[in-house]
Amino acid sequence: MIGTETILELRNVSTHYGAIQMLRNVDVEIRRGEVVCLLGGNASGKTTMLKTILGYVAPTQGDVVLDGHRITGLPTQRVVDLGVSMVPENRRLFKRMTVRENLELGCYLRHDSGEIAKDFERVFTLFPKVKQRLSQRAGTLSGGEQQMVAMARALMARPKLLLMDEPSMGLAPVLVEQNFEIIREVNQQGTTVFVVEQNARMALSIADRGYVLQTGKIVLADTAKRLVSNPRMQEAYLGKL
Repeated sequence: MIGTETILELRNVSTHYGAIQMLRNVDVEIRRGEVVCLLGGNASGKTTMLKTILGYVAPTQGDVVLDGHRITGLPTQRVVDLGVSMVPENRRLFKRMTVRENLELGCYLRHDSGEIAKDFERVFTLFPKVKQRLSQRAGTLSGGEQQMVAMARALMARPKLLLMDEPSMGLAPVLVEQNFEIIREVNQQGTTVFVVEQNARMALSIADRGYVLQTGKIVLADTAKRLVSNPRMQEAYLGKL
């Protein structure tokens, strides 16, 4: 259920890599219970936004606010501990480790063993194939299976906000659809989701609202339904919907 309470805000955020400005005065708001998508082409600044939220890079201007508290400049481990988890682009699994070991890394900051056991059962229900592959090395899995493990690992942190970076990348169309159905189900179970994606049609099909990022600036922000029919989507290099 979508609430009126804001879980995450970016307030007038600018981020640089050296002299190169990647984000320009960005304002984003995500409310509890939503699926929000961030759309844009290559080098638009989408991944930089996720890195700024997680503390991988510090903004040169503005603030990142989680649950009303400023988290700008906090180390990534602290941001994760506060309830933010990410499924990175290209999965980024530890390929020589088993599936179980990858999942255990997802909950390494937790100490509630009883609840961790419940979350293992939750991800096994969402991803039955993950349960079947627990003893396999992650690097031997198919791309679709690796994506499932990456999502399961992020959920093992029991995040209040799940960040997803290009979840459709490298997957066959049928797996993309399955993946986004699982994202919808995770959201319906109570997790707020922020999806960064180039596949605008797919992202908007599950999102409540969306933002369009172009050369580091938010150029459109609206409900998903309105964005689908907005002619300016073409201007943002997203292709025809």
